[in-house]
Amino acid sequence: MPIGAPVSDVLHTVENGVSWITLNRPEVMNAVTWDQRERIIALLAEASADPDVRCVVVTATGRGFCAGADLRGAPAAGDRVAGDVARMIRLGAQRFIGAVMDCEKPVIAAVNGTAAGIGAHLALACDLVLAADSARFIEVFVRRGLVPDGGGAYLLPRLIGPRRAKELMFFGDAVGAAEAREMGLVNRVVPADELAKTARDWAERLAQGPTRALTLTKQLVNASLDTDRSTAFAAEATAQEINMTTRDAQEGVTSFVERREARYEGK
Repeated sequence: MPIGAPVSDVLHTVENGVSWITLNRPEVMNAVTWDQRERIIALLAEASADPDVRCVVVTATGRGFCAGADLRGAPAAGDRVAGDVARMIRLGAQRFIGAVMDCEKPVIAAVNGTAAGIGAHLALACDLVLAADSARFIEVFVRRGLVPDGGGAYLLPRLIGPRRAKELMFFGDAVGAAEAREMGLVNRVVPADELAKTARDWAERLAQGPTRALTLTKQLVNASLDTDRSTAFAAEATAQEINMTTRDAQEGVTSFVERREARYEGK
């Protein structure tokens, strides 16, 4: 099966240095198909490699951000043997979430509605999360008798601590946008009609920033909770060493000395 969803299922534009990735199956609350997943992974890889892309926004059309996985479009599995499920999760949901976390540009989630299951994890894997006041987050797996996959048991404890993570995962209750903000799942809640504008403002501000410094900062923060202090400090020093070779770092220092606003090029 060729990689890439039909264009109508994943909308994509690049404007002012921002790659906009929009799930577009509003009739099913943007439940994500196998094809859509592969298309989004490819677009994130393209964003990493394209120097003209300096930020990514993931959002959706309609009332839902992403209602979870739609397995109806997955390739036929055939007779299942031991190891098949683990392989499917590793190459599917985990690879999907990993693509967001490993993208070499800042990724913003603009959550316009319900984010459930892998849809919630898609949002939470992003570097920054904006939510419409109508948005909801649901760890829906327990309702189906399943273990949370797609990185949920990795992401949630790091965002809100193990006890609150267990509460969400054990009960599967919907969490509204305001409560999600209080928990630390969301950076900011805005009225639904202001979500796109706020996402654009944030994304274009990041797109005008020192892109390589932001990338290295993202990598340092993502790794910090899994490393000891000496390892984290060594990584920080190495990142700064690499960053000081960039034109943007030189521009940042020069603009400070010259008492003017920096003009970053993402190089």
